[in-house]
Formats: sequence, C-alpha cells, structure tokens
Amino acid sequence: MPSTHILTRDEAERRAELLTVDSYTVELDLTGHERGDTFGSRTAVVFACAEPGAETFIEIAAERIEDAFLNGEPVDISAYDPKAGLRITGLAAQNELIVNAVCAYSTDGQGLHRMVDPVDKETYLYSQFEVADAQRVYACFDQPDLKASFTFQVRTPQHWKVISNMPAETETVVEAIQTKVTLFQTSVRMSPYITAICAGPYFGVHEVHDGIDMGLYCRQSMKDYLDPEGVFEVTRQGFDHFHEHFGVRYPLPKYDQVFAPEYNFGAMENFGCITIAEASFLFRSQVTDFELEQRANVILHEMAHMWFGDLVTMRWWDDLWLNESFAEWASHWANVEATRFAGAWTTFLSARKNWGYGADQQPTTHPVYTAAGDTEEIQANFDGITYSKGASILKQLVAYVGIEPFLAGLRAYFSKHQFGNAVFQDLLGELETASGKPLKDFADTWLRTAGVSTLRPEVGVDADGNYTSVTVLQEVPAQHPTHRTHRIAIGLYDLEGDVLVRRDRIEVDVTGAATPVPELAGVKQPDLLLLNDDDLTYAKLRLDERSLATAVAHTSALPDSLARALIWAAAWDMLRDAELPASQFIALGTTSLTAEDDINIVTVAQRQVAGALAYADPAKRAELREQWAQAAKTAMDAAAPGSDPQRSWAKAYASASRSEADLARIAGWLEGADVPEGLAVDADLRWSLLTVLVATGKVGEDAIDLELDRDSTADGKRLSFIARAVVPTAEAKQRTWERIVDPSSENYVRRSSMLGFAPLDQAELVRPYLRPYLDAVPELWEKLGAQQAVEYSKYAFPSSLIDEETLAVLDAWLAEDRPAPVKRGVAEGRADTARALKGQELDARS
Repeated sequence: MPSTHILTRDEAERRAELLTVDSYTVELDLTGHERGDTFGSRTAVVFACAEPGAETFIEIAAERIEDAFLNGEPVDISAYDPKAGLRITGLAAQNELIVNAVCAYSTDGQGLHRMVDPVDKETYLYSQFEVADAQRVYACFDQPDLKASFTFQVRTPQHWKVISNMPAETETVVEAIQTKVTLFQTSVRMSPYITAICAGPYFGVHEVHDGIDMGLYCRQSMKDYLDPEGVFEVTRQGFDHFHEHFGVRYPLPKYDQVFAPEYNFGAMENFGCITIAEASFLFRSQVTDFELEQRANVILHEMAHMWFGDLVTMRWWDDLWLNESFAEWASHWANVEATRFAGAWTTFLSARKNWGYGADQQPTTHPVYTAAGDTEEIQANFDGITYSKGASILKQLVAYVGIEPFLAGLRAYFSKHQFGNAVFQDLLGELETASGKPLKDFADTWLRTAGVSTLRPEVGVDADGNYTSVTVLQEVPAQHPTHRTHRIAIGLYDLEGDVLVRRDRIEVDVTGAATPVPELAGVKQPDLLLLNDDDLTYAKLRLDERSLATAVAHTSALPDSLARALIWAAAWDMLRDAELPASQFIALGTTSLTAEDDINIVTVAQRQVAGALAYADPAKRAELREQWAQAAKTAMDAAAPGSDPQRSWAKAYASASRSEADLARIAGWLEGADVPEGLAVDADLRWSLLTVLVATGKVGEDAIDLELDRDSTADGKRLSFIARAVVPTAEAKQRTWERIVDPSSENYVRRSSMLGFAPLDQAELVRPYLRPYLDAVPELWEKLGAQQAVEYSKYAFPSSLIDEETLAVLDAWLAEDRPAPVKRGVAEGRADTARALKGQELDARS
C-alpha cells in the first residue's frame, strides 16, 4: 500500500492561510472487490484561494492517479509521489479540482479496510481515517482545520448496505449487472478524518429516539449477538443526558454504530457513523458487568465526541486532548449520571487512571497539551496521558469551578465554535467567564507539565497511640520537578469487627514538598490513614506501615468501592516502584481480593496480581502462582452459579493453573466434565482454557486445529493465533515470529501473534528474538503504517526477558541515532523491564 504524506504543522498552517474549502464530492467504485485489491476513487473538491496564482498540494495516497484537472485544465501528474501528495499550481480565486485515482484496500485497519468473513465468505469494508488516512481513499486536504461539506456516492454489489456520515439520498439498482449506486445527502461541515464509509452485506436494526434515526450494524454471521436493546438503551440515555447539559443539539438526522471486524482501536467518532471494535464489544459469549460497563463507556465516549471533536474540532493535533480527555471525562460522568453504572468513577480509577499513571512514569511521558510537529509524531500520543490523565485533570477542574459553571462554559464554547475549529485558549476563556475564576495557572501547572507527584504520609505517634504529627510529603520526579497544588481528602478508618469504618474525613491543600496537617496532632492513630480519599486529585499514593498492614489484610472491609480501588492503585504503584514486594502484593490478592464484591475492581486487580508475578523473585514464582491459583479456585467455588464472580474467578484460576490436577480439571471442562454449576464453557472461555493447556504443553498444536474446526469464525481465527503463539517449542516460536514481522500480515494476525509470543515462563524460547525484534523496529516503521509500527514496537517487545543482559542490549540500541518516535516503544519496554528487575530484587530480599 502506498505511504501517506506526513503533514507538518508548518505545512498545515500555511495551507490553512491559503485555502478555504467549500465542498467535496467523492465517488467510489467498490464493485471490483472480488477481482482485485483496488477500487476506483473520483474526487471533486471546490475551494477558494486567498492568493491567486499560488501553488499548494493535496494528499492522495493512491496506487496511481489516472488523471487530474484544475478548473478544467489537466494537472501534471508525472511527478506524483504519495509521500508528497499531488502538487497543484496556478490556483485561481475559486477552484474546482478533480482527481481520478485507483486506491488500494488495506488489511492494516487504516484507510478502507477489507475483510472476508470466514463463515459466509462475504466481504466487509470499513474506513478508519484518524490521524490522516482519508487520503488513502480520496483526494483531500487532510488536516482538521480545513473543514468542508461532503457528498459521497458509492457503487457496490446490489446486496450490500452502505453506511456513511449522512443518510442515503437515493439508492439506484442496476439489475442487469447486480450493482447498486448509493448517493448520500450532503453533510454538514466536517474534517476529513471523521468522514466514513462502511460497506458490505451488514445486518442492521433501527430505532428512532428524540427525532434521531439510530442504526446498529454488524456482520451477518454475528447478528445473533448484536444486543440492540442493550446498546440502544445506553445510546438513548446518552443523547438525553448530553442534550440536557450541552446546550447544542446533536446536529445530524441519524446516528449509526457499526461493529467493525479486525479493528485496531476501541472505537472511532466518525460524525454520525461510529465504528466500534467488534472483537472487544460485540459479545458472543457470557460477559460480566465489567464488560458491559466498558461497552457503555465506549458508546458514551464516542457520542461525547459528536460535540468534542466533531462539532468543534481542534485546529491542529497539539490539542488532541481537547477531543480525547473531554470525551473520556464526559463518558464516565454520563455513565454515573444517566445509566445504571453508578460506580463508573471507581472503574475509571481502576482501569483508566492507572493507565495514565503508568504512561506518566515512562521516560517518554509528555504534557497533556503537547506540541505535535507532524502527523506521524502524534500517532504515539494516543495514550494514557492524553486520555486518562487529561480526564483526571478535568475531573479536578470540575470540582474546582463547580459542575454548573463548567457546563455553562462548555455550552458557550459549543455555541460559539460549532462546525468550526478551536484551540484550548478558546475553551479556557469560556470556562473563566462562566466560573469567574482565573484558570491560566491551573492550566499551565496541570496541562503543560509532565510527570506525576507521589503523596506520602509521614507520621509521628506517641506511646498512647496518638499522632504527634502528620505531614503529607509531595515527591516529584527529578526529570519533571513540578510541585503542584493538590486538594485532597484524608480519611481515618478504624477496624470495627469486619468493617473498616471512616471515623473522620478532612480536606487539605497540599503544596510544595511538605504540608503539615495540624488538625491531626493529638488524634488517635487509625488503622488506616488514606490520602486522597474520594480520589479528588491526580497523584500516586503511599500508605504508612500500619495502614499498609491493614490494607493487605482488610481492604475488602472498606464499604466504599472507591476507597478500595484507591488501595489497589496505591499497592500496584508501590509494587512497580519496588516499595512493595510481589509476595505481599499477591497476598493482598489472595486475601482481600477474593472477598471483593465489585466486579470491576476484581477484574482489574486480577490482571494486576497475574502481572505481579513478573516482579516476583523467580525462585518464588512457582509457589506464588500456585497460591494465587488455589485462592482463585476457592473464590470460584464459593461464587454463586452463573454469576459474574464465578466466571471472572474461573478465568483467573485457569490462567494461573500449573499443577497436574488443576490442568486436568480445566481440560475436563473442555469435554464437559466436572464443570462448576452455572459456568458457561462457551466459545471464548474454551479458547482461554485451550490456550493455557497449549502453553503448558498439555496439548499440542493439533488441538488448536480441532478447536478452529469447531469455531471457524473470525473470532475463532483471531484467538487461534494467540494459542499458536504460546506453543512452547522453538519451531512454533519461529512460525509466530515470521507472522509478526511479515509486513503483509493482516493486522489481527500480527496483533494476536504478538499478544501470545512472550509468556513469562517462556523466556528461554523468547531470548533468541531480542535482537531480531530490535532490528525489525526501524524496518517495520518504514514498511507499515505509523499506527501499526507503534503497535509492533510495544506489543512485540520481549517482556519476559527480565535481566541485566537484556537491559544492556536495549541500552546499546537506544544509544544509536534514531528518530524519537521509532525509539519510543523500545524505551518504554526497557523502563518496564528495569522496574520488574528492581521488583525481583526487592522480593528476593523480603
């Protein structure tokens, strides 16, 4: 596939000064999808030029350009280069450019992605254009601040359904050649990256709510799993909530949500045509409330983008966070206020804020607001900082100015800038006006600086058990030494029988390196002193010695799920910073977590306990894994049949199982033997169980073939590649590696292969691939799209190699002269490896 043009900020600014784009008419011919890998694309773009006689360029990443005409005159296409775009000279004050091109379908999830359903052999297409991949499908000025109206006309096989941003105006069938031409209504003004085309024999259902035609689509072979009522319920609730509070009504006549196969991301906010990862959110097996809440959050996140990003769009990618941080905040706010998922802020802390904390401690951390020199540079910033740290800071801002002034500022912002572009200062000004509070210092401190503070209690206690002093220490990383002001609550909890009861709660402002809390002098020391109670600020937490002992034994005794999630977040960060031995963290899992009743905390913390084994002394690892497996089995057996906890603990038990008896038991489940009452051993669970058995050498690769015969679906194929990657033989690793580094591998094949390649207990099988991994990073950066290259550098990292020798090899590679984006994934993997090694050393000493 041709490379795309990497647009610089300077180029974008110059082009925005020069051009005003009025409209695009895009005609796509998708009828030859079975005969070849290309499709026809015709673009007519109407635009004005502020400097007649000037020249510019338009992006088009085509296999070839057939011809092009500017104002009726042929354009010289002889020097066309997809990496540079198509040069156009002699611009008039008013222009019409027509470009006829042949473009390529993709298998990497960007541009116009094509997949063939293995069940019915039907072809499905969907587009993915963020950051700058609209140019893979039609000629466009591919930057967010050159908005225009769009009219799409798409030629397809007769039985296909075509979905775009706007409703279809007409559908004309040509029976003789079994072809259909779908002409869509002209759109409102929007940026190219949020235009969309989905085509194929999609199954769809519709419902009208508040005058909006809501559509829901998936592949025909997945229609039995679509769950229209569950998805539409959250969609209705979201529209009602945002309409009530945002002041500007959703501006399009319809709102479609398409479950897209082989999808790279969670979802994408194409205006009026949302694409959602089928593999993650179209459930074909039993799911827990954790997965349902995550689906609701994704639905609301993309809906919030209709205002944050689509209606009002950032001028340039510097302000990506204006899209993502706000949608992240708004989705959790709406989940709490408008749906049944009232504990969404607990899940935000457990599953999302921890993501932000992790990213903010990497050597590649960056401010929430970060300069982006070009479109390639921004690819790596779709991370926990842009999403979760930004949303955490917005949550603090809401607490500071108040929700009503905050919403009043948003309403003014949407009204003033609708269908246009804005920068953060535009929003900040509206929030300052609405709240009457100066916010520049807040913004500079929190949004323009990197790094995360650590809040640590320093306590003095007298012989009678009373505090002589309590001081909150604020520790900051040497590379990012910003002491911020934190408004926090401090909770004092006493163990009364089986419950940790909050005796008192005080709020203080933490400033500088040390903040005394005189209110606590002379107060009886509690069993648990919890900084940042109620999760008011963005900061890492520490527990004093007494509080840590209480937490390990009694976290589940806290009535409030948010307080329990705070304990888990603190413990996880202490583990990663080599302040808490892995043995003690796993003990927290085997005691308190098995008594936890919040499925969201359980699900996230189970993953953390499993991850803690990388920080464990290798000499203790097998014993610790066995302790965890037996605790999970006990929790599974104690859970109600068919319940969320039963399923979650069954997965944790199977994943941790290594003993002959336990592996025989889960092998029996695949045959229907000794299955716990109520546990559904459905397709997805079967693959989980089989993957464990394959990884431990209890069954061979032929068992994967048999399971794939049983589940010959797209999901089955995807999961089979994970299972093949964990086969514990050198030959299987080599085959997997070849799939990973083959540039022609489909995106789901590469991703699945990477996910299974480096289990913790297969380090010696992985060791030969450290240098090949490093050699392939720059090579694949050239051959793959930027998003796929970023994914490779992170997911293919040999994470099971935790030793000094590995660090030395990584350091030598990182010392070589390479662009920062190419180094980023390796640098982050190196930092994680060093953390795990320090953790192992601590655990060995404990």
